[in-house]
Amino acid sequence: MKTVTLPSGEKIPALGQGSWMMGERPAHRAAEIAALREGVEHGMTVIDTAEMYGDGAAERVIAEALGPVRDEIFLVSKAYPQNASRTRLAKACEASLKRLGTDRLDLYLLHWRGSVPLAETIEAMEVLRTAGKIRHWGVSNLDTDDMEELIQAGGEGCATDQILYNLGRRGPEHDLLPWLEAQAIPVMAYSPVEQGRLLANRVLAELAKSIGATPAQVALAWVLRRDGVIAIPKASTVAHVRDNAAAANLVLSGGVIAALDAAFPRPRQRSPLEML
Repeated sequence: MKTVTLPSGEKIPALGQGSWMMGERPAHRAAEIAALREGVEHGMTVIDTAEMYGDGAAERVIAEALGPVRDEIFLVSKAYPQNASRTRLAKACEASLKRLGTDRLDLYLLHWRGSVPLAETIEAMEVLRTAGKIRHWGVSNLDTDDMEELIQAGGEGCATDQILYNLGRRGPEHDLLPWLEAQAIPVMAYSPVEQGRLLANRVLAELAKSIGATPAQVALAWVLRRDGVIAIPKASTVAHVRDNAAAANLVLSGGVIAALDAAFPRPRQRSPLEML
């Protein structure tokens, strides 16, 4: 498994697992638990969740699935922006820890920017880190100007920016990705297959068939080809997890990448960071 190096020097797998919408349908719970466990068996030990996902339901499923192997997991959760203040972040973190059945998060993120000043969020994150409640902190859905402000506000300790990045969402390549690379801040790419919508693309399907892969594997391999990027696809079945895991070993040729560039061209002009 390819790894990505955090600013602290710690290495984590480049392919992890998301949990958006997990825990919301009781009939799917057993399959979701099996999928999460299967992913860990394949080395996909970065597990991403958030207090927003099902109002904590995804965190509870992760606790049930991975509690016995907690020490093998790099566990990520995210706080609502309204909870990212010095008075509320500790309470939000404790609630996530309780739902996850653990005493610490490996990475805690500001889910998106709200009205709380970034300097105050940084202060609250550092308090949690000093207390041992979190090991690293970072942000999500922050664009280049936001990241510049974050650093100026004392956010040199930011471990990642989790953003929407996939074949159909290439806007970050203009300035955000180069800026993060220059700062040695890794990217976490959420929705790397656009919540499955990319899989219906005819060109992607034909390219995948030509190299004996699935469309999802090609889309994931395209994201993973870039150094410093962690992809966190969500999979709710064991079969889907196995399909995703195979993408970690898929190397796309120059010809395939050129064909993907033609089918999914990068925007010609800078555009604001998109969100889902």
